[in-house]
Amino acid sequence: MAYSDLREFIKVLEQAGELHTIEAPVSTDLEIAEIADRVSKGEGATNKALLFTNVRGYTVPVLINAFGSMKRICLALEVDNLDEIANRIKQLIKPKVPESFLDKLALLPTLFEVGKFPPKLVNGPAPCQEVVITDPTDAMLDKLPIIKCWPEDAGSFVTLGAVITRDPKTEIRNLGIYRLQKYDNNTTGMHWHKHHDGARHFEESRRGAGGAVASSARQDEPPNYGTMFAAGAKLSQGKRLEVAIALGCDPAVTYAASAPLPPDIDELLFAGFLRQSPVRLAKCKTVDLEVPASAEIIIEGYVEQSDLREEGPFGDHTGFYSLAGMFPVLHVTAVTHRRDPIYQTTIVGKPPQEDCYLGKATERIFLPLVQMLVSEIVDMNLPWEGVFHNCAIISIDKRFPGQARKVMSAVWGLGQLMFTKFVIIVDKDVNVQNLSEVALHVFGNTDPKRDLMFAEGPLDILDHSAPLLGYGSKVGVDATRKWRSEGFTRDWPQPIEMSQQIKDMVSARWAEYGLYRAAEKQTANR
Repeated sequence: MAYSDLREFIKVLEQAGELHTIEAPVSTDLEIAEIADRVSKGEGATNKALLFTNVRGYTVPVLINAFGSMKRICLALEVDNLDEIANRIKQLIKPKVPESFLDKLALLPTLFEVGKFPPKLVNGPAPCQEVVITDPTDAMLDKLPIIKCWPEDAGSFVTLGAVITRDPKTEIRNLGIYRLQKYDNNTTGMHWHKHHDGARHFEESRRGAGGAVASSARQDEPPNYGTMFAAGAKLSQGKRLEVAIALGCDPAVTYAASAPLPPDIDELLFAGFLRQSPVRLAKCKTVDLEVPASAEIIIEGYVEQSDLREEGPFGDHTGFYSLAGMFPVLHVTAVTHRRDPIYQTTIVGKPPQEDCYLGKATERIFLPLVQMLVSEIVDMNLPWEGVFHNCAIISIDKRFPGQARKVMSAVWGLGQLMFTKFVIIVDKDVNVQNLSEVALHVFGNTDPKRDLMFAEGPLDILDHSAPLLGYGSKVGVDATRKWRSEGFTRDWPQPIEMSQQIKDMVSARWAEYGLYRAAEKQTANR
């Protein structure tokens, strides 16, 4: 049964022993971040979701690290294993072709399920609007315990808000997780990159609904947010894009906002699929957008083409500070919230952090879609040391020469996988989730001159090593077994493996060897 709101999820975390409440007074200036960083890097029982109930200068409690373990991300999405969601997606995208009347009847529940997902606008008061603040002289952003995460950050940042915009041309809604640097009580930075759908909506508002560029008759190169606009294209008066930010949504909505969906798929529809129930929406008070009705806090406002401001630096998920740049300014027109709101936030930095588990959820959930487009893929690992856009390790069912290179090229053409700097391809019998096993095959199976394939193309805007902003080189590594049809004329050796007969015999006699007893005795004598 779907969570009705964030609070219900918090209760589940508490019942599962996954929540630790801190009543000691804490500061939003680095202290909460340092506590969360230590806890997120802890193992087992030391890694908890944290609820701070005594934040100095604020009456609003802070929730952090709520998704920061495999157990908690599964609790958030109400599954025992993330592959359960992947299997549901498989059934939707690859249903068995019905061969009989009974098969057709069996397919009906799957088709009916899809019709239950679209979000629904509710009438009457919404929990997220129990308190409405529209007077800019009242505390708006100032009443929220927005945290500063790292010493060199330019200020405090909203880090886990679902930013909602609508495409000016198609009117299709988008949700994305973009950071917001608080400038003052009524303004923030809007940190979106040119690859983000929110940035595309902003660009469409600059061009106008007809698609024409306001500044000239020719087609301008879209701005690379983080840099200045081209002269003349920057100042386009009266072109506003309305924005709403939902904080503290039910966990399916927050995850869906982070998911790399195609531009024409509504994240709220995907959230409905995840939670098996439609997301209830409420109309905003000052902008023409809808927001999750059960959210804790809503920020409403707009960004304007003529208003850019320096944003950053910010300690980012890459483990390094992203540099300062020019970004749009969000002008806040309203803040609405529950009577006793909870402020949900996160920190990013050197992994592992909470965002690593959101990324792992995406890896597992979207694998069937990747496999549908590149059918030879058996499994995929986006190791969090690669911060999910620097490295992809992929096993394939190799059937023809050069297939590893074909897969590399395909991966660089798939959505946000286009950013992947290192694509490592191994055979299907290699466990890509075991980095030691992967390393053995990469180091042992490759000839650097023969098995590396270099390419150039888009990179993540946050990649500080790229020679140009958002553009640079990438490499594919073919660590599969080499065939004669690929020009390898020598015999390829078999991997070392003990015979099954001997393994079974040793397992049956294991107790006779006394190895466990010897280890236990040694431990007891320490």
